[in-house]
Amino acid sequence: MTFNFPKDFIWGTATSAYQIEGAWNEDGKGPSIWDTFCHAPGNIRNGDTGDIACDHYHRWEEDLDLLKEYNIPNYRFSISWPRILPNGTGEVNQKGLQFYADLIDGLLERGIEPWITMYHWDLPQALHEKGGWTNRDVLKWFEEYTDVLLEAFGDRVKNWMILNEPNVSSLFGYGFGFHAPGISDLDSYARAIHNKNCLIGHISRHIKSKNPDLLVGSCYTLAPAKKSPQGCSDKALKIMDGFWNDAFFQPLFEGSYPEPFNQWTSELVKEGDAELMKAPLDYIGLQHYNPIYTTDNDERFCGVFFGDKPSELEKTDYEWTIEPDFFAKALRDLHNRYKPNKIIITENGAAYFDKLEDGACNDEKRISYYKKYIGALEQVVSEGVPVCGYFAWSFMDNFEWADGYDYRFGIVYVDFETLERTPKKSITWLQENIYNNNKLEQERAA
Repeated sequence: MTFNFPKDFIWGTATSAYQIEGAWNEDGKGPSIWDTFCHAPGNIRNGDTGDIACDHYHRWEEDLDLLKEYNIPNYRFSISWPRILPNGTGEVNQKGLQFYADLIDGLLERGIEPWITMYHWDLPQALHEKGGWTNRDVLKWFEEYTDVLLEAFGDRVKNWMILNEPNVSSLFGYGFGFHAPGISDLDSYARAIHNKNCLIGHISRHIKSKNPDLLVGSCYTLAPAKKSPQGCSDKALKIMDGFWNDAFFQPLFEGSYPEPFNQWTSELVKEGDAELMKAPLDYIGLQHYNPIYTTDNDERFCGVFFGDKPSELEKTDYEWTIEPDFFAKALRDLHNRYKPNKIIITENGAAYFDKLEDGACNDEKRISYYKKYIGALEQVVSEGVPVCGYFAWSFMDNFEWADGYDYRFGIVYVDFETLERTPKKSITWLQENIYNNNKLEQERAA
């Protein structure tokens, strides 16, 4: 299958620290809010935790060898804040720094470009106990963390992403309470979103002041809301769409909040915040899986919740709808409204109940998914939407937050009993149709 993308288009795959590393309390690492949340009974499907996960902390060389074997040129991974600063601030854990230094050097030695996500949801528990994302001091705490990372890795890593999906971690962590730290409170939610919006602006400028040559972005979920077939009011639709989209994109590009978020955040916005939130990012990372089908529900946070999906639509085993045309539309709409200068798709993928048969995982449904979504992306790129990269989620099966280990997104199968890795058919398809082409273009350019 032949796709027609620009020669310099960026292709890669991605993971996050808590979902794959394990070693939750080894070598001086402090606890995160996810450690605490997982260890509390009833929060995670099957009582699963990220204590071991994929044991990437001990098996990283094997994992990097797989990246190289399949010609994957770019790898997005996150750094665990409490592995670097066990208390969130103060004393630096040198063993934690060394782990990531070795990982980065290992990537570069294999010819793979590292992309750092500075925060993928695992806030140090010590900072949560000081208010965490509801405390505006998080801006200075994160600045201290940033300085440690820049000093250690700024000479070897040029691509930096500040926060992963602040919309999801705010809504699920402080609104619905499904994720760590398990809070459901409007004031806490409003404080969390405003502090994250301000932090992205503050940290992007701070990084550039330290090293203007670094490329800085931040990652957001692009998931426009749709009315559920069971019905949905215009008010509920507007709130749900704000949860996922405009409560973050509008501050980023325009320095303001949509209704009713502007009412919820009005007492939190300080002088200068409007300009602060308009972050001068080199690119925005967008993560897309499906639209959000919405209905009114007075028993849920702010009176809205997820609704039924149209029965006729194809779905993954996660019951997420497969709508590549809507993916293309969401990208066009975002481009037309906000005019971002560069977009990178930092996550896109599908979860299935994959199984090994005779030592192989023939995940044809995932291959079909990638064909459809990469094909839709090809179309919008040809139309001039400034998408310049795509990272498949995820490199390996991993801990899928509140859903534990049942759902598998990976292009590499992980046996969570033996921790053995088995490349799936989808990684071979990506190698043959995407990653090999990228390598050939790089060789021609050299």
